[in-house]
Amino acid sequence: MAFWWPLIVIAFACLLCKLLFMLIPSNVPSIDVDASDVLDEGNQTKENSFIYIPSRRQTDKVQCYEPATMKYLGYFPALKPDEVKERVLQSRKAQKIWAKSSFKQRRQFLRILLKYIIEHQELICEVSSRDTGKTLVDASLGEIMTTCEKITWLLAEGERWLKPEYRSSGRSMFHKTSKVEFHPLGVVGAIVSWNYPFHNIFNPMLAAIFSGNSIVIKVSEHASWSGCFYVRIIQTALAAVGAPENLVEVITGFAETGEALVSSVDKIIFVGSPGVGKMIMKTASETLIPVTLELGGKDPFIVCEDVDVPHVAQIAVRAVLQSSGQNCAGAERFYVHKDVYSSFTAEVVKIVKSVRAGPPLAGKYDMGAICMQEHSERLQILVNDAIDKGAEIVCRGTVGNIGEGAVDQYFPPTVIVNVNHKMKLMQEEAFGPIMPIMKFSSDEEVVRLANDSRYGLGCAVFSGSKHRAKRIALQLECGVVAINDFASNYMCQSLPFGGVKDSGFGRFAGIEGLRACCLVKSVVEDRWWPIIKTKIPKPIQYPVAANGFEFQESLVEALYGLNIWDRLRAVVKVLKILTDQNQPSPSNKKRRND
Repeated sequence: MAFWWPLIVIAFACLLCKLLFMLIPSNVPSIDVDASDVLDEGNQTKENSFIYIPSRRQTDKVQCYEPATMKYLGYFPALKPDEVKERVLQSRKAQKIWAKSSFKQRRQFLRILLKYIIEHQELICEVSSRDTGKTLVDASLGEIMTTCEKITWLLAEGERWLKPEYRSSGRSMFHKTSKVEFHPLGVVGAIVSWNYPFHNIFNPMLAAIFSGNSIVIKVSEHASWSGCFYVRIIQTALAAVGAPENLVEVITGFAETGEALVSSVDKIIFVGSPGVGKMIMKTASETLIPVTLELGGKDPFIVCEDVDVPHVAQIAVRAVLQSSGQNCAGAERFYVHKDVYSSFTAEVVKIVKSVRAGPPLAGKYDMGAICMQEHSERLQILVNDAIDKGAEIVCRGTVGNIGEGAVDQYFPPTVIVNVNHKMKLMQEEAFGPIMPIMKFSSDEEVVRLANDSRYGLGCAVFSGSKHRAKRIALQLECGVVAINDFASNYMCQSLPFGGVKDSGFGRFAGIEGLRACCLVKSVVEDRWWPIIKTKIPKPIQYPVAANGFEFQESLVEALYGLNIWDRLRAVVKVLKILTDQNQPSPSNKKRRND
């Protein structure tokens, strides 16, 4: 006890000091971001702008509108390839300066961002809601919390994972030090989807900027209005820490804009569909740049018979309806054990019947609008195909207070039973508020069903036995696993995020995502320079001695032999060869005597 007591006192004192330091207000300046052009004068029930009728034809403008009301928001230019390349060039010049910035400066940038986000949550969520149709609660969960978590993780651990990492040098190079260094790649490009417009910009930006890169982000044509506001927040925070202009750029446009970006940058991060992902890879192959692809999923949600049914049912409904079913890792296939199939379905129906969909800023609604034009029609096609093949709709939620021009932007939450894998609904990514429930009889069966998909992003497994849930999850072909929860992985920002199969490859988030923005460089140097230097042994110096190979054989056995006695004998042989090699030959002796 006499030994431990001082250590306990010291530990307690350190903890107390840390808590006291946390109470000291941090010196983080506030920033003022002009939001006058995105503030809604009224609400979504007022006729304060005209109804927008989307055109099927792409023009030189990206037209923006509120999905929930179809009210017009404005337009942004669809940049041409030459304009994109000029933006990348300016960003590249800025990166040369930023690469020399300190981690202290980068952390201050993150703190300024975090302070602004916390103080302007409602504004950020309202902008996201107006541009994508999601509710404020969904925006807070998917946009604010995830971004704040990523910032705080980078503040706490980012520098640690970008510092040189020392590795073992092995047996033959024990006299060397080996390390991995992480250097900026240059200009990172990102092409992001519309479902989380705030976080989808901040996620790649934070990793790229903290690792010393610049970044050019092409926002979706379905969420350009919000993206062009969100970048102002970033640029204002960068200016506050003295960063160069053009370090972070947001560009707008269509396919040719994205293609020009891919061909101009040093790395590309893409969030979108498998079809477009393949085109991204093809373009990237011309310049051989690294690619990270997150291409969506068809995540299985597995419910065993030993669960708390009401609790899991509430999570299940949240998993499929969050952001109007627009989750980036949405649960789209529900497998429920036959013993609780009826009770689980009944509980889900009860919850869904209470869900109200409508314009999210016009009243208290649980679900908003569908963001993409004509997507509701595609969802109905999937439902009709399932019904034609024997499925049954057991419940549809209610939709209210919709303007005449926005009827097609809503799809009621729908629960479907008697589904099977012959239906498109169980094979194709729906990206909508549809909940197909299928029963299973054994763990082996549900593993087979869950893996019967071309996607492999994430999964959620629920069981009263954690061991059983982990055993099932271990067999699933996916990159993200949640045990007795859904999508909690993404709130653990130290973890990588990404999938397999048609869900893409590469990872963003976590240590892996941060280092993926780096040139990973291996460095070896002498440990005791200049006392011990690398010298080629005489038997293998040019011209190679007659016993050069014999020396190499003995050296290999001395270093890597499995038996200690064999290794010692080999060491003796190596020393003998070296000694003999260093002794002058008789002819040399005679020459010296003469």
